[in-house]
Amino acid sequence: MKPIIGIVAKYVEDTNDRQEALIRDEVKNAIIDNGGIAIGILPSETEVKFTQNASPDSWPEYLSQKQKHDLIRQICLCDGIILQGGKDALKYESWIAKYTFDNDIPTLGICAGQNAMIRAVGGTTKKIPNPEKHSQKWVDEVHDIFVKKGTKFYDIVKCEKMKVNSRHKKVIDNPTNNYIVSAVCEDGYFDVVEAPNKKFNLAVRFHPESLYKKYDKHNAIFKAFIKACIKE
Repeated sequence: MKPIIGIVAKYVEDTNDRQEALIRDEVKNAIIDNGGIAIGILPSETEVKFTQNASPDSWPEYLSQKQKHDLIRQICLCDGIILQGGKDALKYESWIAKYTFDNDIPTLGICAGQNAMIRAVGGTTKKIPNPEKHSQKWVDEVHDIFVKKGTKFYDIVKCEKMKVNSRHKKVIDNPTNNYIVSAVCEDGYFDVVEAPNKKFNLAVRFHPESLYKKYDKHNAIFKAFIKACIKE
């Protein structure tokens, strides 16, 4: 049976200051094209709470037991979870990342989704001093990343160097002992991290959803994730 993949929605505001829950078609299509079924994970909170580098211990006051219960019921419908990229970080995203980490639910984080996963286990992020290089929205290949042998990510892309796009102004500062660094960029920033003791818990700084139709290495990320979500 096709695995069900939950895409965690992100809040955005339109020109009329109305909040909307966003699921990007590129992410949805990458799931579908690789044999999965995509559904949305929608938080039940009505007031959106943003977070930066905050300890998980500070989150409970922002999520009631009912809200947590509602999120868990949605997650339990899924075989895997994707945390999307985006401008802002939301507290429920890191709460979901912590839940999937603790319960070994296959998880893929993209850009800001990587932030959520790192913060979920007590890590931190930082602003980079050269955002003009790393925040290029419409360029397919911005810089190289260097992949470490012996990692799950190396097994996926099967190369030591690959070109990636780049749309971010923050990077991981401290990944904590829960994650190992799988790939770094030309500037030494952590582009890919993974939890070695989990079935599939991997987070990338770049956006493979924008490149998977053109480049096999980027599609391989989604292919490996979907495969990990198939229940035996």
